[in-house]
Amino acid sequence: MIKNVLVLGNVISIDYICKKFIGLRMKTTSSFSASQSLALNHISVDCVILGFDGKKLHVLLINRAVEIDGEIVHDMKLPGDLIYEDENLDDAAGRVLRDLTGIKNINLLQFKAYGSKDRTKNHKDLLWLEHTTHVKVERIVTVAYLSLVRISRQLSMQNLDDEACWVAIDELDTLPFDHNAIIQDALEVVRSHADADPSYLFNLLPHKFTALQLRTLCERVYGKQLDVRNFQKKINQLDYVVAIDEYERDVAHRAARLYRFDRKIFKRSRR
Repeated sequence: MIKNVLVLGNVISIDYICKKFIGLRMKTTSSFSASQSLALNHISVDCVILGFDGKKLHVLLINRAVEIDGEIVHDMKLPGDLIYEDENLDDAAGRVLRDLTGIKNINLLQFKAYGSKDRTKNHKDLLWLEHTTHVKVERIVTVAYLSLVRISRQLSMQNLDDEACWVAIDELDTLPFDHNAIIQDALEVVRSHADADPSYLFNLLPHKFTALQLRTLCERVYGKQLDVRNFQKKINQLDYVVAIDEYERDVAHRAARLYRFDRKIFKRSRR
């Protein structure tokens, strides 16, 4: 079955990518069981998991350790891995999140494939790849996935693996491979989806939120400041953003009214 990848408006076939590299199938090493042998040491998946803490957009990263000249160097990368012989791309993305971050059962959107010949030009990236795969790697194609999640107390503290953490997007350092570009492309996908379907951004907000949280989220996603009064007027005109008889608790400032997103009203308004 052919799977298609959304490439910011263009569609390419994953089968085409795999056929281009089918001659590069690796021999199973002792580090992998028969059921977990790598299908292709040149095909991987990477996951962009975005969250919002009420103030900033965050991306989920994992720790990476690379030995260089006898010294262990640590940095951060997107959760990703090579695909296995007995799994499709969607299953691989789910496995990556489960094994590397502890996150399970979230919706993932396959949005772009990356195959530049310069993806592995950094020597440190090559060293890490060859150490983890136990094979010589010269070029690798990755398929990127995207998901928006609510950063709840449970997700931020209990379910995440010790090696995973949330990092504010505006505080990112230079990441391995082309992961900075992948994250920026993911944000463009989020903006495109939000333009077509305004309900999309509410996946990042808590079930009860303030007008300030909603405005801050929009500012972070679109990269521009919004006029406070005009934004409040717009909220008041949206039937599906419902003001509730509840206010913030345990805050030093004046408690703000809370709102909720009503999906049923939203669906009716879109007919």
